[in-house]
This record gives sequence, C-alpha cells and structure tokens, in this order.
Amino acid sequence: MNKNLRVWIEGTIIAAMGMALSYIPIQTANAALDLSLGLVPLVLYSYRRGALAGMTAGFVWGLLNIVLGSAMKNFISVPQIIFEYPFAFAFGGLGGLLGTKVRLSVQKGHQKQMVLYIVLGAVLACLSRWFWHFWAGVFVWGAYAPENMSPWLYSFSVNGASALGNIIYVAVVLVILAKVAPRLFIPKDDHGVWSATK
Repeated sequence: MNKNLRVWIEGTIIAAMGMALSYIPIQTANAALDLSLGLVPLVLYSYRRGALAGMTAGFVWGLLNIVLGSAMKNFISVPQIIFEYPFAFAFGGLGGLLGTKVRLSVQKGHQKQMVLYIVLGAVLACLSRWFWHFWAGVFVWGAYAPENMSPWLYSFSVNGASALGNIIYVAVVLVILAKVAPRLFIPKDDHGVWSATK
C-alpha cells in the first residue's frame, strides 16, 4: 500500500477514534476539568506521523464534532465553533513536532529522553489546543463569568484546569504505552520494517 495513503487512512481512523472517545461522559458539571480522551490517540499518531498529519487528523476530528452535532450543544456563533473545534482540535496534533525525537528515543531504548520528549510533546499539544479554548473563553464564554470576575481570569481558571489535567493524563498514558508497547510509536516503512526515521 502507498505510504501516503496508509498515513491518511490511519489519520482518519484516529479522528474517528477521537470522536468515539468523546462520547464517554467524563466532563464535570461545571466544565472546570474536561479531559479529552481522544487526545491520547491523536498525540500518539502525531508522534508516529508528524505534526502535519497530526494536525490534519485533529482538524477532521473537530469537523466530525460539528457534523455529528456534538459541537452544536455549545453553539453561540460560527466563529466560536470554528475556533473551538476544527482549529483547537487541529492544534492538538502539534506534539508531532517532537515526533522524530520521540521515535528515536523509543527505538533506542533511551528511557529518560523518551519520557522527556513524550512529556514535552504532551505539553505542546495540550497547550496549543487550549490556547484556542482560552480565547473563546475570553471573548465568548466570558459573558457567563461570575459577577465582578474578569473574563480573562474566568477563562484562565476554567481552561487552565482542563489544560493541566489533559497534560498530565496524556503524558502519563503515553509514557506507559511507550514502555509496554513501544512499537505503537514507530511506523513501518514501505518494506514493512519498523523505522523511527520515516
């Protein structure tokens, strides 16, 4: 199978997996901590295939939220939906910027480097995604802030808790996966050989 086709099929599966995982009800009542279960497969995919593929899969995942109606329960305006779904979800794939370093450290068994790069990638992916949620929180959801509370502080407190929770969740799960199933991080090349540099 053509390598590019394999990458994009894998990305479509990741987007669908992220969408399926979003139906698991773990969001708290006040949304102060919203764990996004689909970030684990998305960030893992971005480590395997790079930032462009990861961002594309995230963008598709965000579109699926709109098309399948999940985003519409939070609809206030078209720009708000675009920023909080396709844009924000796409930026969850930015962990792929560290993909080569993650793959090489996993393949070579360099445990300290592997943990470092996986954690840094999780931080980058989660903060990049929640950057968009923060701005939506300031300009859209800030109107729902408690009386006398700045929309900036309101958005930071709500979205900051979610960003921190997701960083910890994604980093811990991916570090465990790298230790017990390292081949998940390393794709096969065109000849069926596991290759960390492709």
